[in-house]
Amino acid sequence: MQHRTSIRLSRDCSALLIPSGQPVTLPKGTKVSIQQALGDTYTVNTGASLARIDSDNADALGLIPLRPTPTVAEAQPVEDVPVAEEEIQRQLRSCYDPEIPVNIFDLGLIYSCRTRPHPQGGSQIHIDMTLTAPGCGMGGVLARDVERKLLQIPGVRAVDIRLVFDPPWDASRMSDAAKLQLGLL
Repeated sequence: MQHRTSIRLSRDCSALLIPSGQPVTLPKGTKVSIQQALGDTYTVNTGASLARIDSDNADALGLIPLRPTPTVAEAQPVEDVPVAEEEIQRQLRSCYDPEIPVNIFDLGLIYSCRTRPHPQGGSQIHIDMTLTAPGCGMGGVLARDVERKLLQIPGVRAVDIRLVFDPPWDASRMSDAAKLQLGLL
């Protein structure tokens, strides 16, 4: 979902600068335009920079959160059930690159995903993922998004994410759906 609506922030708002990932407070009254509203985050243009605003600050934009996401503490209790690959992919597809309106799974940022039994019951998921550019400061932010989303799956007790840069990411890793969405097909 893409927007270009100009909005004045109704209160001071925590955000992350893109692509550095540096935390910043956007002051009340700052004029922003929403560039994309995907997953549970907003990418806004302040006129001077791009910033990512999480859904829990949607009210500063005059909006209702896109998709309330439970915190890890509110997530389902750990069950001893197998974790379906489809559910893992569904959660990965709910994480978006803040600059490109495509989810990280279809963008080809997930290099591997392995599920194993956790010693204390349930499952642990091991993810190798990359970024579209090695110097992107949003890597830690995206990794935390992935961890938060995967921990919401019943039966998942732990998530281990490793950022890798070999082989380097390139557009050939994108799904056909992502290429079509970006006008590359």
